[in-house]
Amino acid sequence: MNILRNKFYRTIMGAVTIAASMLGLSSCGAINDDLPPCPEGVALRFVFDYNMEFANAFPSQVDCLTLLVYDADGNYITTRTETTQVLADENWRMVIDLPAGKSYHFVAYGGLECPKSTFGFVNTPASGSTLQQLQVSMDAECIDADPGKELHPLFYGDLDMTVPAGALDYTAGTVYMMRDTNTLRILLQNVDGTPCNAEDFVFKITDNNTLFNYDNSVIATPSGITYSPYVTGQAGAGLTEDGDDALLAYAEFSLSRLTEHSGARLTISNAVSGEPVLSIPLVNYLLLLRSQQFATMGDQEFLDREHRWNMILFLEQGRWIDTRIVINDWIVRINHADL
Repeated sequence: MNILRNKFYRTIMGAVTIAASMLGLSSCGAINDDLPPCPEGVALRFVFDYNMEFANAFPSQVDCLTLLVYDADGNYITTRTETTQVLADENWRMVIDLPAGKSYHFVAYGGLECPKSTFGFVNTPASGSTLQQLQVSMDAECIDADPGKELHPLFYGDLDMTVPAGALDYTAGTVYMMRDTNTLRILLQNVDGTPCNAEDFVFKITDNNTLFNYDNSVIATPSGITYSPYVTGQAGAGLTEDGDDALLAYAEFSLSRLTEHSGARLTISNAVSGEPVLSIPLVNYLLLLRSQQFATMGDQEFLDREHRWNMILFLEQGRWIDTRIVINDWIVRINHADL
């Protein structure tokens, strides 16, 4: 009896499945010209998990979105934007009607359409433009600004996909994104416990990373950029063994994408005498943070996944003790031969 019952159940369920499929097919013009045509195009999900947590942070970090659509030959087709709260919904998809049977290239930017955006298109994509002409640049008022500007987060992602002919619904795709902006907080501490004041120092970072190509690679410009901190001050770290407040100087920078061969350099000098306190290759030092857990991760991947950096530099009589540094809570012993 159980065998007969199972056969009967499978027969009934098979008939239900076929009926449901036929009902779905008949809901659009795939088999009936009197019905509306089946939807053609894409339903795109956006994911930002290219971070050190390896978790999707798109809903919490991206507050405006720009999507550019190009054909298989790189010719511009259209632009879609989204600036509402739907971006915070994990289940949200951007739906775009596109002809089926063709391939497309999508380029997505997070952060361009926001009121506080600090990056923009060099030339706004329009009819007749191509993918190879696409460039994004830091706003002019942010370049060499002193005090520095706090950059609005910038994200990039792209996707190649085909909308198959005869599809009965929108074709699903996922655009994986990465973050192009960083925050770097510098702390200066005197080893003898005496207070350290940010007003006694001038903090600068030089780099050449204000212009991005269509593939998110950094294009060098003739002048590069000198970053100044957008905020400086003094912070307490608690009482020393002598009962005094341990006061540290801090300076916080907002930086564009860091690349492994950029030559970015951090310099700190005495505000009164102008004498150098330190001058170090910034990227080389940041890469010292990479622990054994991420030993197989490439340099550029590590720089792109991490975007919050903290460095504690120890001073003695106004000069950097260059054998010790703390980066993101990791104490690093310096081997100059590696730098």
